[in-house]
Amino acid sequence: MTDSTPNLQSQSPKGPDRKTLANAIRALSMDAVQRANSGHPGMPMGMADIAEVLWNDFLRHNPADPQWWDRDRFVLSNGHGSMLHYSLLHLSGYDLGIADLQAFRQLHSRTAGHPEYGETPGVETTTGPLGQGLANGVGMALAEKLLAARFNRDDISLFDHHTYVFLGDGCLMEGISHEVCSLAGTLGLGKLICLYDDNNISIDGEVEGWFTDNTPERFRAYGWHVIDQVDGHDPEQISQAIEQAQAVTDRPSLLCCQTIIGYGAPNKQGTEATHGAPLGDEEIAAARQQLDWPYAPFEIPAEVYQGWDAKARGQLQQEQWQQRWADYQQRYPDAAEELHRRMHGTLPKNWQQHCRDALQQAQNDMAKVATRKASQMALETLAPLLPELVGGSADLAGSNNTIWSGSVDVNVDAAGGNYVYYGVREFGMTAIGNGLALHGGVLPYVATFLVFSDYARNAVRMSALLPAQVIHVYTHDSIGLGEDGPTHQPVEHVASLRLIPGLSVWRPCDAVETLQAWIAAIEHAQRPSALVLTRQNLPPQQRDAEQLSAIARGAYVLHEPDSQAQALIIATGSEVQLAMSAAAQLATAGVAVRVVSMPNAQVFAAQDAAYQEAVLPAAISARVAVEAGVSDGWYRWVGSHGRVVGVDRFGASAPADELFREYGLTGERVAAAVRECLGD
Repeated sequence: MTDSTPNLQSQSPKGPDRKTLANAIRALSMDAVQRANSGHPGMPMGMADIAEVLWNDFLRHNPADPQWWDRDRFVLSNGHGSMLHYSLLHLSGYDLGIADLQAFRQLHSRTAGHPEYGETPGVETTTGPLGQGLANGVGMALAEKLLAARFNRDDISLFDHHTYVFLGDGCLMEGISHEVCSLAGTLGLGKLICLYDDNNISIDGEVEGWFTDNTPERFRAYGWHVIDQVDGHDPEQISQAIEQAQAVTDRPSLLCCQTIIGYGAPNKQGTEATHGAPLGDEEIAAARQQLDWPYAPFEIPAEVYQGWDAKARGQLQQEQWQQRWADYQQRYPDAAEELHRRMHGTLPKNWQQHCRDALQQAQNDMAKVATRKASQMALETLAPLLPELVGGSADLAGSNNTIWSGSVDVNVDAAGGNYVYYGVREFGMTAIGNGLALHGGVLPYVATFLVFSDYARNAVRMSALLPAQVIHVYTHDSIGLGEDGPTHQPVEHVASLRLIPGLSVWRPCDAVETLQAWIAAIEHAQRPSALVLTRQNLPPQQRDAEQLSAIARGAYVLHEPDSQAQALIIATGSEVQLAMSAAAQLATAGVAVRVVSMPNAQVFAAQDAAYQEAVLPAAISARVAVEAGVSDGWYRWVGSHGRVVGVDRFGASAPADELFREYGLTGERVAAAVRECLGD
């Protein structure tokens, strides 16, 4: 059973015609860009007719409730044309006033240069880095498919919405478009409809000099439904194309809409001059005359507002859905309870006790395992409580250890699974993960080798900027992966990930810390995490109850000497064992050393000063940090007089043990560094 509300036309017989409604977008866009003296008027003016048809005749949304679960998702992948989006939100009735549009691109305004999720009501994702909005849209469409398979019933459908993506030539030139569109075709995401602004112009001019792909055939090869040569300024053609796309439910659709960039600016339309700069007062005056728009800047006639207003239609659509949801709660109470919890991002009632018991059990097991294996063990422990977990790996499932016993494949014929084989698509996978998280009801984790986080980096950055709760699992975390050599051995990667604001980076030393890292990543809603894991086996560390609890604070005292500490060693991951070995060696020589395990430097930095002082007392100035990676970031914790045992050059191809000795990653070298700090 689906919403049977007919499409309502945007104008009455006596109301403004479609062109007038679209011209409201053009006017607002060129006026806002001119006022800001910065921005991109060309795309909003070129896509205004497409947007008018989509938003007034097809898009199911309620401006009064931008978070309605079954709303259609709209993504502006060509986010530089943000005034198109802001105009649509303002005109259709969202909480975005004309003053917000007048403050376009200004400090603290809700109308930033590119749309920002969480800052502007109705904006589904932050776009701007071209192609990533498209990837987010793939993730949202995948989430809809997964949730529909899990929760829809023959008599009641709760998830039956489309994801519409606007995109341009730049999105299609970016390599991420190939990664995600190839996978979208393979997965048969029939609720994904992309409208391509085929205007033949990018920043440098006409694209024939650098973009001559046969785009329709490219997408047909992906398995998409393609409608090409749609006149992007003919509302009837646009409407027919969207209707055809909606009727194709087994494949995503690409609508190639031929448009004129800067449409309506008589002296500049069709050229790069309209792309990324204000039109100028003279050209705007000419455009007003060309478009028959006699109104002052930011003036919208009441009848135009009335023609755009979507509140009544959206409220009716949502009320019809709310009735289905009420019926669903009566007929399927258990499923309804799960769905409500998932869509609100809350954890199961027994979560805290389960985690405490699991941590204690992991401590009791004292197993020597690689932390990538410990990660899989954590999934086996935690995932049965969390059906919202949807995992995947970039063709490294067996190496990343991301599959657990409850994993079920997601494919074109079985949408009810929880594990996606992303193929060798690190960037696309990560951006799709962002889209899954933004949709709601899904908690994604994605995985690859740590060294390939470089391929995904901009999407990892977007996870933090949004923010989106995505768990980034990175294995083979150092030169310790061995024989594959420097192309696969990360050296600078952990440090660079720690530099991303808002990304919580965990590098655990054993199974217990790995489990705690997973727990923290799951509990930190609206914040992404990176779990950095070893290939090689690591020894377990002994802890008492207080230490076990302190792991969650990012750093804690793992070993305290019998006498007052003269020095301390800070370590993470596989190097904690080196710190413990060095402390034991020094103890035999009468040197008392504290060992601090710091699995998450950012979490520790956020602790109160008293706790930080308790772990790293200022009185102990003899400090050594050890990590199999670049050393610079560690001087924050050891000070200018401390020592860092790290790796400040690229790796080599050899067995891991040999490499650690060759690079000075040994207990003996750490002990020697402590002696240097003490002046011995």
